[in-house]
Amino acid sequence: MLQKHVPKNLQAVLWSSDIQNLDLKRDSAYIIHQILAYGGVDEIRWLFKNYKLPEIIKTFTTVPYKDYRKKRFYFVKNILLHLENKDMNERLYVKNIPRDIRL
Repeated sequence: MLQKHVPKNLQAVLWSSDIQNLDLKRDSAYIIHQILAYGGVDEIRWLFKNYKLPEIIKTFTTVPYKDYRKKRFYFVKNILLHLENKDMNERLYVKNIPRDIRL
């Protein structure tokens, strides 16, 4: 890892935590998944500069995070992480927003 602290510009992607309280090692699963699920190009670049690809892949595959939109999940899995041949249960990652349409 290059940096010791999470930069302020990532606060918008890591909105549910105060970045001043985040630890790159302790909170790695949260940081990795939030950036993969919600980050733009700059945030994803930062992620790949500060975490090694095997660590990102291990976190993504062994610590499911049910906060991805379906298209984003498959983009991360197949394009960013090159896991297109790995069978993964999308139900553990893709968020569903049930809506009660009864009045």
